Amino acid sequence: MVSDSDLRLIVTQAREGATTRKFSQSVELTLVLKDIDVKKGFNLNEVVILPHTPTKQASICVVGTGDTGTRARKAEVDRVIQPEELDRLGTNKREARKVVKEHDFFLADTALMATVGRAFGQFLGPKGKMPTPMPYGAPIEAIADRLRKSVRIRAKNQLNASTKIGDEKLDDGQLTANASAVLAAVEKKLPQGDKNIRNAMVKFTMGKTAKLALIKKDKDKKRTE
Repeated sequence: MVSDSDLRLIVTQAREGATTRKFSQSVELTLVLKDIDVKKGFNLNEVVILPHTPTKQASICVVGTGDTGTRARKAEVDRVIQPEELDRLGTNKREARKVVKEHDFFLADTALMATVGRAFGQFLGPKGKMPTPMPYGAPIEAIADRLRKSVRIRAKNQLNASTKIGDEKLDDGQLTANASAVLAAVEKKLPQGDKNIRNAMVKFTMGKTAKLALIKKDKDKKRTE
């Protein structure tokens, strides 16, 4: 089991092992899983709202027209794609890949979901970024505010999952709280919960990886019992 004190320890170690740079370094959490048969199609794709918002918030793209597009602009999302742009993206793979890479979350007018799928679903799907459908009148501003504070953590047919939990401008306590929120969300999706967590690691962009020796901890615990 990974406790908050464990997470705080590796967050502190990761910060100590980071080299100072002129830019704000991102902080990444990696969870190594165990006792899961990936051959059975294991797939994890969770969106987690962080308790403490990173300096650089998540980027949001909305595919919509008319009222949806207007309200999306008022919500100050990073990009609004009109239906005619979808046709162009469908014939320009390079630009489609760029759009998928630039944005963390996608929302789309329900009526346009099929068109989105045809245009660049082949690029969104593998990244786990297929748009969330929005029915008419959906509260775009509230949805966008929530997503700006969120991160996505994914694992498909593999036993590790990584995501950013903030940046160096957040203090160790805030980073620990963010890491704990991600861990809790992942545990709920695992077959055996926290028993499927082999290890946890934290790394600053220009630093060394700090990790827990959970296997060693379990062995030491058994020796003392």
